[in-house]
Amino acid sequence: MNTSQLKVLTYNIHKGFSQFNQHMMVHELREQLREVGADIVFLQEVQGMHSKHAEKIDNWPDGSQQDFLAADVWQSTSYGSNVIYDHGHHGNAILARFPIEHSHNQDVTHHRFERRGLLHCAINVPGLEKALHCVCAHLSLFARSRRRQLDALAGYLENIADPDSPLIIAGDFNDWRNEADELLAQRLGLCEVFGGAYGSPGSPGRSFPAKRPVLRLDRIYVRGFSVTHAEMHFGDPWSKISDHAALSANLLHDNCGDVR
Repeated sequence: MNTSQLKVLTYNIHKGFSQFNQHMMVHELREQLREVGADIVFLQEVQGMHSKHAEKIDNWPDGSQQDFLAADVWQSTSYGSNVIYDHGHHGNAILARFPIEHSHNQDVTHHRFERRGLLHCAINVPGLEKALHCVCAHLSLFARSRRRQLDALAGYLENIADPDSPLIIAGDFNDWRNEADELLAQRLGLCEVFGGAYGSPGSPGRSFPAKRPVLRLDRIYVRGFSVTHAEMHFGDPWSKISDHAALSANLLHDNCGDVR
């Protein structure tokens, strides 16, 4: 593999269940992730542990969902729990084909009834002079809370990453008003991968609901890369796995540019 090229994917996996929690779909999810073949995978609503499901569901994976999904394909995983309850917890995860040098889960909860976090990893990608900073985000349903969380995200990255370090932020932004673009572009020099692919610049891909997407909730933002291809994965079989569509992008380490 030419390590100047990367493929990334983001997906809210709905804790491994189909829409309305009708069926456990984590085995089908693993197959689809492997078929896409991304080098770095950003996952939201990952079930780190659920003792009740483990007892009642025959084919519930042993161990955490992130380790089950990554097995034999992605050598490194990082997980940050956001919501903790008596029988388990769930949060964000990053799977990578390359070594994760450092990880940190930042609590950005604004309302105590809506736990949110930002999982940051520094990944050692062969061929890159500096560590690749990756953030898996799952932001609030409320606009005021999202703005605070985006400000916290930008402030955190400004403190720990050089302005010219390669950077990818991906996840479920719940940002149907598209307020994130301006802040992330101005403060961190990021570009949204669908800007030049499916409409005018600043027009992210539609990702919800997965069967026939209408809302632009999920995002991939990059710095230090050109985007050679961006794709929305929706309809069958994706809509049977989660209520969100998955988004992927092929990246070329260079400078942020339009999709070609």
